[in-house]
Amino acid sequence: MEKIPKLYVETSPEDIIERGKAKKKCIIIQGNVEVMLDKGKEIPNFIDPAKSKFLKKEVYDRFYLYVDQHSQEMLCDAVIILPDRRTRIKLQKGDKLMLLPVEGFVKTLIADVGNRVRKGDAFAAITTKKGEVHYLKPPKNGTVIYIDEFTNKPHYIYYLLPENQD
Repeated sequence: MEKIPKLYVETSPEDIIERGKAKKKCIIIQGNVEVMLDKGKEIPNFIDPAKSKFLKKEVYDRFYLYVDQHSQEMLCDAVIILPDRRTRIKLQKGDKLMLLPVEGFVKTLIADVGNRVRKGDAFAAITTKKGEVHYLKPPKNGTVIYIDEFTNKPHYIYYLLPENQD
């Protein structure tokens, strides 16, 4: 069974909190404290809602909606929890991503979500109609955070978080 990462995106407190309880699964971040609440659970006393960020659970396949396709920047804060449940990728509003298209006759995905790829490493391969294989390599080191299989079918778009934001 294939496991899918979990996505949490920033929202307003009113969207997920009602009378001190979570209306849906969410993450509350206050400074360096992070609390995950299930639906119906109360906000802990040590959390001050006025000083906190609220992130609601979202369908992971909708990640592309939270990235400006022109500037390639995050439109809000987000947290991706990989299927191992230990690895978390935190993204902040304004983080610049690399969007790398994979277009060709036959596409072979090499790197998966959560994989770190270096500048010289191939993250995907394309085979032309003549049978030539071309390996796609990122312009700089980064971590694969999403592979868009939906908006540009039958092609793919890799979303990479660069190691150094510049």
